Amino acid sequence: MSKEFRPWKIDEAQLLPASVQDYVPKDHLSRLIVALVREELDLSAISGSYRSVLGQPPFDPRLMTALLLHGYASGLYSSRRLARAAVERADFMMIVAGDPPDFRTISEFRRRHLKGLAGLFVQVLKLAEKAGLVKLGHVALDGTKIKANASKHKAMSYERMKRREAELAAEVERWLKAAEAADREEDRRHGDKRGDELPDWVADKAKRLEKIRRAKAELEAEAAAAAAAERRRREQAEAERKAKGRKKNGRTPAPPKAEPDGKAQRNFTDPESRILKTKDGYIQGFNAQAAVDGTAQIIVAHDLVASQSDQDQLVPLVDDIERNLGRKPKQASADAGYLSEANLAALADRDISAYIATGRAKHPGAAKREITGPLTRAMRDKLKRARWRSRYRLRKQIVEPVFGQIKQARGFRQFLLRGIDKVKAEWALICTAHNLTKLAGTP
Repeated sequence: MSKEFRPWKIDEAQLLPASVQDYVPKDHLSRLIVALVREELDLSAISGSYRSVLGQPPFDPRLMTALLLHGYASGLYSSRRLARAAVERADFMMIVAGDPPDFRTISEFRRRHLKGLAGLFVQVLKLAEKAGLVKLGHVALDGTKIKANASKHKAMSYERMKRREAELAAEVERWLKAAEAADREEDRRHGDKRGDELPDWVADKAKRLEKIRRAKAELEAEAAAAAAAERRRREQAEAERKAKGRKKNGRTPAPPKAEPDGKAQRNFTDPESRILKTKDGYIQGFNAQAAVDGTAQIIVAHDLVASQSDQDQLVPLVDDIERNLGRKPKQASADAGYLSEANLAALADRDISAYIATGRAKHPGAAKREITGPLTRAMRDKLKRARWRSRYRLRKQIVEPVFGQIKQARGFRQFLLRGIDKVKAEWALICTAHNLTKLAGTP
């Protein structure tokens, strides 16, 4: 007796659902995003930019915004992958209602409205607070290094720039002299052309020379600005010392160098990105920052810098929390990268209980280096007294899983855009999408 199977009705005509939304389960993330875009989010910053009545009607900004937000929440970031999903996946087909935009339209919409899309972060955050997912009882801060849309092999040090600039300038100069000496031969060979057109190999080197000179000038300008700032700081400190009548101790420090360090680098693809050290080696990238609430792992503030250090990001992040939600967290935890006397004092001034590791060790209160600051010593003692009961233990289980969900679960490993302002906006989109998944109850 042969086994019977369910009939495969691939050729059978079917009645279509009454609505495109019937294709998607009622508790699906895409339905939540569509509902928020249509009923809750204020898109006037985006829709208000459409004024001309000429040309074909553009796609509805609500459709395009929902498509991008659902893409980022689903781990689809490139415009080509989003356009493909709009004709292959039921959840994306539901959002575009059977009228999919092509990848150029998606890319142009994101480029044109990047600032407005980044501004949706605060609106989604307030919706999460309204839903009871944000309490600000304990907030954990951390940073993660993410690759830029640039190769680290396209970077060059200042010392090598100076050598290569001279080499390229000499090569181009030699060719120009040879071309000038052979004018008659060039006229005969090239006819109506001038005969002094740069061949491809010289044009490429001329472009390379221009890039090197531009990057070299930027490094020199940065070094000069840093030296001027350091001189002003020293003059202010000296004036304060004289006003208070204190004696001058130690040797006079060497004057700040106005020339860049020979190892200072600049990337030609994305000059605003930097070489950053990670546990897996060095990358060309940015340092993405997030402050995460302990109730439901909602990101309550974010930032992005082109710097290895986290230390200068603690106070701006904490102040952004108050700016976004109108109130301060009760407690804040962070790893040793955020530790400084100034940061501990800033948290105390804001009446926020701090839990910041005093050393990069297994236990947050352990520190191999000598601790001299009174606030740092008090923090070490505070963490040691509480031991495993310390509120610092919450840091790893609050903020680190968020980066795992963004980079591992949703596969965001590299920025698509270039330039720090655009990359900041892209990071805001990533954080917004993360909060949307938490609103929907998905990881």
